[in-house]
Amino acid sequence: MTSAAPVKTEYEAIIGLETHCQLSTKTKIFSSSSTAFGADPNTNIDPVCMGLPGVLPVLNEKVLEYAVKAGLALNCQIAKYSKFDRKQYFYPDLPKNYQISQYDLPIAEHGWLEVELVDADGNPVRKKIGITRLHMEEDAGKLVHAGSDRLSGSTYSLVDYNRAGIPLVEIVSEPDLRSGQEAAEYAQELRRILLYLGVSDGNMQEGSLRCDVNISVRPVGQKEFGTKVEIKNMNSFNAIQRAIEYEIERQTAAVEAGERIIQETRLWEEGSQRTISMRIKEGSSDYRYFPEPDLAPIEVSEEQLQEWRSQLPELPAQKRHHYESELGLTAYDARVLTEERATAEYFEAVIAAGGNPKAAANWITQDVAAYLNKNKLKITEIGLTPANLADVITRIEKGKISNAIAKEKLPNLLSGTSPEELFKGKELITDPSVLESIIDEVMAANPKELEKYRNGNTNLKGFFVGQVLKKTNKLAEPKLTNQLVEQKLNG
Repeated sequence: MTSAAPVKTEYEAIIGLETHCQLSTKTKIFSSSSTAFGADPNTNIDPVCMGLPGVLPVLNEKVLEYAVKAGLALNCQIAKYSKFDRKQYFYPDLPKNYQISQYDLPIAEHGWLEVELVDADGNPVRKKIGITRLHMEEDAGKLVHAGSDRLSGSTYSLVDYNRAGIPLVEIVSEPDLRSGQEAAEYAQELRRILLYLGVSDGNMQEGSLRCDVNISVRPVGQKEFGTKVEIKNMNSFNAIQRAIEYEIERQTAAVEAGERIIQETRLWEEGSQRTISMRIKEGSSDYRYFPEPDLAPIEVSEEQLQEWRSQLPELPAQKRHHYESELGLTAYDARVLTEERATAEYFEAVIAAGGNPKAAANWITQDVAAYLNKNKLKITEIGLTPANLADVITRIEKGKISNAIAKEKLPNLLSGTSPEELFKGKELITDPSVLESIIDEVMAANPKELEKYRNGNTNLKGFFVGQVLKKTNKLAEPKLTNQLVEQKLNG
């Protein structure tokens, strides 16, 4: 009698993201230096961000407004009373040797955002991801390592303090994510929300949005979390997904082999597609937080809170629900249209001007999008106004012009030519008597093809339809032409 094979343990990943988002203010969080990207090194600096003796920080009011609006958009509870703290550590690119951040009393807590994935059948699958907290803080500067992209292997390092004092919000998720795909979608949705609000440009290449990934694995069914590992400074959605997938495999293999997972910070190596150890992870006690003595506590009145709440736009998830449930769009179309606020507003303007929602979605997500991608333009930079696109769609639906003619003339439309001017004298021929006369002429001019058709070669119907379209410069209404040609050929 043979014994049963042991049941293989299944593991699941527990993932949370810490996202640092640069706020789009013109000046730094505690001083008047510019936040402009790309300036010469060490030119956007001042005594406050350099931590010189005898200077005091002053909170940028716009930073507080943007932080509160982000918290509201993420369904957070906004603290009526919060404060700043000093986070002590020595980094050579942080001149004060401490960072002004928020610790135990952040500006916003206990929120959530909704991610939407699409299953194999194209149906939306929605999931709420909890937001633990959102807090304000200043950024550090930037180190440039000579001879290497990191400290190890470099011959010397240069420091640029331009980023020191740049305003950030750090948004910490609950450990509700379970895969690299979910985490990447969470980061993308967070970026969409911030862009809709206008509080950040979300430019990951310039460092305006950076994610730290916390990940552990545990057997399915176990309540306790495994040992957490942090992957630092992820700056692309693809990298987030690939790094998580690699780390899930690495940690699972280690646990199955009986190896201990160390709580550490790791880096993602794009070239080798793997994570590597950077340092053993610090605990909060290592930072020796204490209340920032140079800044007064923050109090947000109910009146101010309601004013900022009233300024929030309709957010991407709300728009997706509206487009799918009320306008009948697919989850894919709704997702593409809401990717950027300007695109969604353009689409809604087409609808308001009388355009059919599904037709408008097709034009914007396909033909217009292809033109924008090819020419590296934004939808706000084209000459085709929403009203003119609605006009084109209506003309097609009423049979005045064909879809083919409209697509052929798309470059003219996009450059700003009006449909009225463009399609003057090019409306479709829809009069049956006129079309019948043209069909008769085509049949008379092609007796051999007519004989072949009537002897059984019915594929030649397309030939006669094509000849009618050619004779009318494609102005014969296609559906009616097909019907009349078939009637004449079989008559």
